[in-house]
Amino acid sequence: MRSLTSPLIKKRILPLALFISLVTSGSAWAESTFSVERKPVNKGAYELVYRSSQALYLATSGSRKLDKGGILYRLDPATLSVTQTIKNALKPFGLAMNKKTDTLFLGNTVNSAITAVDAKTGEVKGTLVLDKRPRTETERPLAPRELVVDEKTDTVYMGGLGDQSVVWVIDGATLQLRKTIADLGKYATGLALDSAASRLYVTNANNEFITIDTKTNAVLSRVKLDADGEHFYLNIALDPATHRAFITDSKSPHLLVVDTANGQVLHKIDLPVSLAVLFNPVRDEIYVTHRNAGQVSVIDAKTYKVLHSIDTPVHPNSLALSDDGQSLFVSVKQAASKQKEATEPDDVVRITFTDK
Repeated sequence: MRSLTSPLIKKRILPLALFISLVTSGSAWAESTFSVERKPVNKGAYELVYRSSQALYLATSGSRKLDKGGILYRLDPATLSVTQTIKNALKPFGLAMNKKTDTLFLGNTVNSAITAVDAKTGEVKGTLVLDKRPRTETERPLAPRELVVDEKTDTVYMGGLGDQSVVWVIDGATLQLRKTIADLGKYATGLALDSAASRLYVTNANNEFITIDTKTNAVLSRVKLDADGEHFYLNIALDPATHRAFITDSKSPHLLVVDTANGQVLHKIDLPVSLAVLFNPVRDEIYVTHRNAGQVSVIDAKTYKVLHSIDTPVHPNSLALSDDGQSLFVSVKQAASKQKEATEPDDVVRITFTDK
């Protein structure tokens, strides 16, 4: 157990303190200012969705051993206080939203399912199990990970991970399966949608960058990103205006910048191994979480210079951004393992930029 006088405990007891001492940066620090605030929410914090100035949603799976289901929290983005608690019979991990219909979609990884929730009422609208095979020592059902929503067509795309991964194409209104896009390689974790271009992008453990036409659900191209060294390309963020994809790597200390038109690598940004990535078109910045290093990087999207490395003990996980581009939200997990659960709730951190 940590001492109650340790620096980390003080930060958690005073969640709205400004942690300038936690920030390391280069010369750009003199030109930009920001504040960092945090609050504990619940164990098993995973993905975030920003809805509006009144609503930030967080999917939590709770205790591995004690909780059968999970909880979706609605937070006040200004205070990070919980304003609504939506219980789910299945544990939610992934999270996406159709803001036009006010429907939240939860990826239930251990159940190979997706759940739709009415954001206004908190009512569960339905659940769809995508892989009904029983879990055995030799057989593993496909595991949902990332979800993205095309609001124009009310379509949800959800990746199913396995030795041969798939993307499920789901009707957002009826929660019916429209199509299964198969043979997407081993552990196809990354998923990003360019709705205007009708393109869905996928990365997998075979180091492939896959482009899918969302009008036909056909695979258009598969490009090997890097044959040298060990890689596991995890997540994708898009800058559609410049046809760039930013791709994290959990094995190699780089963030890839890829041309979505041809899958060619444009640049490699030196960073610690990384998890989540998010592009901010308002500030023209890229944000990356480094789970093992306990940091969030702020990167200039024009020059690829790392502007700031913000310490967020212990394990920063997922990212969400306010509509005005000035507030970045981070889910931060406490140290835990299958053998030993975290002793404290996971946190949500808000980084507020004030220089632009």
